[in-house]
Amino acid sequence: MKNQQPLKPCVLLVRLFCISLCYLAWGSLLAQKSDPAKTAARPNIIFILTDDQRWDALGYAGNPLIHTPEMDKLAREGTYFKNAFVTTPICAASRASILTGLHERTHRFDFQTGNVRREYMMNAYPKLLKDSGYYTGFYGKYGIKDDTQDQQFDDYEIYDRKGDPDRRSYYYKTLGQDTVHLTRYTGQKALDFLDRVDPKRPFSLSLSFSAPHAQDSAEEQYFWQQTTDPLLQGVAMPDPDLGDDRYFDSLPEAVRTGFNRLRWTWRYDTPEKYQHSVKGYYRMISGIDLEIAKIRAKLKERGLDQNTVIVLMGDNGYFMGERQLAGKWLMYENSIRVPLIIMDPRAKKHRDVEVVALNIDIPATLLDLAGLQRPKTWQGKSLMPLVNHAKKDLERDTILVEHLWDFGPIPPSEGVRTGKWKYFRYVNDKTLEELYNLESDPREIHNLANDVKYRSQLLAFRAKLDELGQKYSDGNSQGPGQLTVSKGNKPKYGWELPPGATAQSSYQILVASSPENLADNRGDVWDTGEVPNSRHTQIEQGGSGVIGGKTYFWKVRIWDEAHRLTDYSEPQKYKAALGVFN
Repeated sequence: MKNQQPLKPCVLLVRLFCISLCYLAWGSLLAQKSDPAKTAARPNIIFILTDDQRWDALGYAGNPLIHTPEMDKLAREGTYFKNAFVTTPICAASRASILTGLHERTHRFDFQTGNVRREYMMNAYPKLLKDSGYYTGFYGKYGIKDDTQDQQFDDYEIYDRKGDPDRRSYYYKTLGQDTVHLTRYTGQKALDFLDRVDPKRPFSLSLSFSAPHAQDSAEEQYFWQQTTDPLLQGVAMPDPDLGDDRYFDSLPEAVRTGFNRLRWTWRYDTPEKYQHSVKGYYRMISGIDLEIAKIRAKLKERGLDQNTVIVLMGDNGYFMGERQLAGKWLMYENSIRVPLIIMDPRAKKHRDVEVVALNIDIPATLLDLAGLQRPKTWQGKSLMPLVNHAKKDLERDTILVEHLWDFGPIPPSEGVRTGKWKYFRYVNDKTLEELYNLESDPREIHNLANDVKYRSQLLAFRAKLDELGQKYSDGNSQGPGQLTVSKGNKPKYGWELPPGATAQSSYQILVASSPENLADNRGDVWDTGEVPNSRHTQIEQGGSGVIGGKTYFWKVRIWDEAHRLTDYSEPQKYKAALGVFN
């Protein structure tokens, strides 16, 4: 540049010194990230996630019918968590929670939303491990919508069952010239990955099996590998627990007429279907067990077995005919309780743990293994102090469980669970409540919600559920504001979009005759249900109408531009204009 003055020697020396310090600092950072001596000391991690494997679909859990010798061996050699739960009993939301360490109440991801929020995926466990120097891989069912896979994984292939109404749903991937079952394919992808890893660099491999998920569109529902076909031949599977009509009849109508019942008719409503489905479910889990055995053999072959931690978990529980239901989604133990095993060869001591563990604990546990600090925004805790016998408890007295996806055939519900009690209610009618003493009634038969002797417990758990729901609710999920009512011949409703929404894809208005009905989400005057519409002004009332001079109570919630459901607005009331009668 013109007229630029030459630097004085002292200034030049200072600048050169500062530049040298920057290079030294950057070099030190790179060395810290890639120094083989440091990275090799960190354990390798294999996280295995199965689809729909309930807690007792495991030989080690005391099931004498299922054949899972390798999973049982992991449990015997490692730490087995007897009381492991998912915070949301459905694969999509549970998998989002496992990746991000957040409750569904926070991430708000379900089958009908757009991508998991990017800010949450930037803190997902694979990305943090990758950024710290781990070589990360993923094979199988991702289960969420996301466009950050390249930032999460060094090597990956995402796939799941296809929509074919027969065995092609599981048989479409090839190894060489052979079309193989997805379980076999995922196992081979793991073996190939282990053949490629550099033993001087730690790796994190996430395996997500599609099995034992049924194929809903298929008549046979379950498709297993020929290798497990001999299992359970000639064995009569025992009838499901709580299979009598009275247990089904006691359920809310929305459950009796919903997907839990429909899928029961697909799988269990005749003795023949029941035998086929339960055996098929167990055989598919046994197929995963075979792949785990191969993976452990490969680890030993490559000399990686003594520094590789294996974590095994199910993504949600499962009904196998209990209460004449199938599927998951509900708050009963069948649906929320899963297997969880952590086999750390360095621990050298087996332990069966009674402490409650959650799916949202997985990310914190994996980062702890890698010597990394968990993000403060995560809501789970590391389980490694229990594995390492450093702690006997996690100081967690109450957990939040919920299924918030508002989808007609699956009624959303929410609840809390302690070591002794479980309370839950249905979101769209909070008067439908259930309260169980799990110590005296582990099968959840005797609903105490309407028993006056347990009124204090009921009220306490209602309050605790409200407290936890508010604590974990995402700030972006705030409900609409600035509610207005135009009280002409017919009331017209309006609102402003909440700060977290740039647009509205749907809305739901509830109008009630009392504040109690509104608080229970019972729109006894008008309930629009979900209305796909971006309009949020001058919404004219339908339903039974209003009576002039009478006071009404209302609130509204919306689905945002990515179809994420917000909380309800603050309740409002108004008096209908005199002479109005619709």
